[in-house]
Amino acid sequence: MMISDYIGLKCVSCGENSSQDHFQYTCESCGENLDVIYDYSSINNNWSKDELRDNTNRSIWRFLPLLPVKEKPENTSIQIGGTPLVESNQLAKELGVKNIWLKDDTRNPSGSLKDRATEVGIRHAKELGYKTMVAASTGNAAASLACLSAVHKMEAIIFAPSSAPPAKLTQILQYGAKLFPVDGSYDDAFDLAADVVKETAWYSRSTGINPILSEGKKTVALEIAEQLNWEMPDQVFVPVGDGCIIGGVYKGFYDLFQLGWIDKIPKIIAVQAEGSSAIVDALGTGKISPVKAETIADSISVDLPRDGLKALRAVTDSGGYGQKVTDDKMLDAQHILAKSTGLFAEPAAATGFAGLIQAAKNGKISSDETAVVLVTGTGLKDINSAQQLVKIPNSISPDLTSFKDRWNQNNG
Repeated sequence: MMISDYIGLKCVSCGENSSQDHFQYTCESCGENLDVIYDYSSINNNWSKDELRDNTNRSIWRFLPLLPVKEKPENTSIQIGGTPLVESNQLAKELGVKNIWLKDDTRNPSGSLKDRATEVGIRHAKELGYKTMVAASTGNAAASLACLSAVHKMEAIIFAPSSAPPAKLTQILQYGAKLFPVDGSYDDAFDLAADVVKETAWYSRSTGINPILSEGKKTVALEIAEQLNWEMPDQVFVPVGDGCIIGGVYKGFYDLFQLGWIDKIPKIIAVQAEGSSAIVDALGTGKISPVKAETIADSISVDLPRDGLKALRAVTDSGGYGQKVTDDKMLDAQHILAKSTGLFAEPAAATGFAGLIQAAKNGKISSDETAVVLVTGTGLKDINSAQQLVKIPNSISPDLTSFKDRWNQNNG
């Protein structure tokens, strides 16, 4: 049986270590976020690419030796991860790059990449004896917690901005979670959730501070590497809000590089909404300062990124760069993805592709380079935004003449 070689936690800022027997959300010395650390030598002694290849489990649990829990869940009836890597020769040709792959995480059970983090977080919480979990979210993380709590029989307490898309709030309630809409921003909901966790000692499903959840998100990078037969792409484009996903992407590639399973870490590109760009701005200054977030992409609308140091490390240590895109460019990218590949992404999930389009136009990716784009959530979560670029036609009468008139009108 596979086992994890998780050995402890290390502060991303001051470097202080703690053992796995003493779990904490943030560094007790400086308050910054933590990394999960592993015994790579032990992993290599007990696990191999051949063993991974022969594993018929296609979920994230095929990577258990690189996850910070003791064993996989009892209930694996719903698959998390194992999502397709879609190659698009058409888009590659149109953008003038060698190859483009789209990592389609809209296929996860709740419709977003966040299920990767939630699955590992729930397992970790159960191993520590928790029965109740708390999440602050603009919608996707909350829907993910609600969904997988129903699967794994946990109690889910959700704080989400009341302005979140109704589809996401409805999804949360359908799964049976306890929803508390907050009159305020995501940052307000985050702070309230933190206060509730402190008051109740419930488990925090906040990727902004909980290092275990970043480990779940890193499985998207592990899958990309395996799906490309361990040949790394040149650039990986990631939509960024709090910084958790991009931090996890880097960590996944870093782990594989430490194991010697890949020969390089690809350039990781942080793509943010122009109206919520604290991390991309910080790439120039070296200091993360809060912004007043205003963007159609609610999933990445953040005033102060809670996992900013990991996000900056992901970009700088990989030799990547940042891109800011307007809301209009996101919506354009959303429509191009849908009509070109069949992938229907919410605006935030199309942000990475908008960044690739911009990078290609600006010469930041060359014709002999390859790119992977993370598509992190389904467009069905935010229909109102999707309708801004398309218009439902007026109805026609149920007769052939009406059809022909409309056809000629549209194609004349």
